[in-house]
Amino acid sequence: MNKIILMGRLTRDPEVRYSTSGDNQLAIARYTLAVDRRFKRDGEQTADFIRCVAFGRSGEFAEKYFHQGTKIVAEGRIQTGSYQDKDGKTVYTTEVVVENQEFAESKAASDNNAGFAQAPAASAPTAPAGDGFMNIPDNVDDSGLPFNF
Repeated sequence: MNKIILMGRLTRDPEVRYSTSGDNQLAIARYTLAVDRRFKRDGEQTADFIRCVAFGRSGEFAEKYFHQGTKIVAEGRIQTGSYQDKDGKTVYTTEVVVENQEFAESKAASDNNAGFAQAPAASAPTAPAGDGFMNIPDNVDDSGLPFNF
């Protein structure tokens, strides 16, 4: 099975081109997602930069609604390939062919996080965050919560 689900922020606006095969034009949107790694290296947050490509209506959607800094969830499959560069060297490629994509945060939260800026910490540990989730204080036993890793 070849299936991948990513959540990250677009590093820049999608690059969209249209192929002309017959009478139909097919949108091809390419973008890169910055996906945070779960663990920090030397106290610094690190990210992987994953190249993605969306075809057809998904490509048109990306062109219309996605922009740099937008946090999205992309679902698809990994595709590898290779080609010869101008010097005759083989270049290997890996990208995610997007089958489904959607926003991962509200428009208001997206506007607050423009430019990858971190949202300020909530003043009260149990106050709802701007994304609709509630922060859990450090002193609360969360072992009974679902998805506790």
